[in-house]
Amino acid sequence: MAFVFTPEAPIAVPVVGGDDKFAVRRVYCVGRNYAAHAREMGYDPDREPPFFFCKPADAVVPVSYGETLDLEYPSQTSNYHYEAELVAVIGKGGADIPVEKALDYVWGYAVGLDMTRRDLQMKMREMGRPWELGKAFDRSAPLGPIHPVASVGHFESAGLWLTVNGEMKQKSDVSHLIWSVAETVAYLSQFFRLEPGDVIFTGTPEGVGAVKTGDTMKVGVDRLGELTVRVI
Repeated sequence: MAFVFTPEAPIAVPVVGGDDKFAVRRVYCVGRNYAAHAREMGYDPDREPPFFFCKPADAVVPVSYGETLDLEYPSQTSNYHYEAELVAVIGKGGADIPVEKALDYVWGYAVGLDMTRRDLQMKMREMGRPWELGKAFDRSAPLGPIHPVASVGHFESAGLWLTVNGEMKQKSDVSHLIWSVAETVAYLSQFFRLEPGDVIFTGTPEGVGAVKTGDTMKVGVDRLGELTVRVI
């Protein structure tokens, strides 16, 4: 088959423990999945059904351990925010997955950043419009190496943190997720057939805030290590 343009190679995220790569298919993100973060964004964190937004696969920027990713300050914003997250990746396909079987579909976990043009997100929210301008822009999803479940297990609890220039900004535990990883996978699979390569950002805790050019962020999750990202 001939293509008019040569297709780009898939975004390939390193897998810990070998030379394999994880090809990203889709990126799903859960909104307001920590109660304290929902409050800081002006919402009552009752246990309503989770909601999702998407980023394009090529928003993912793989970040290796030990390196500092230089991340350009994006255009059209003056309020560029960090959101530290536990990320689950899918390893087999399924739809309408029962919650008690949902973790069987999770192949591994990683540390991620949902970078956000907060001013554009808030403007779109106030106008009742989609969030893509605030969430789905280029290089908005730095992602660390993927740890297979076979190596690290699942995450009912684990510390999650983010520092900016050495100052702690976000510090929580994934046990505080309103919707667990299993519940999130099961619910999402009612609306989309999940397939190998799908990536799920599970939500961020309280403490989100702005960064500026020259700031260095370190984001980590227990058992998954820590990433370093510098805004340039």
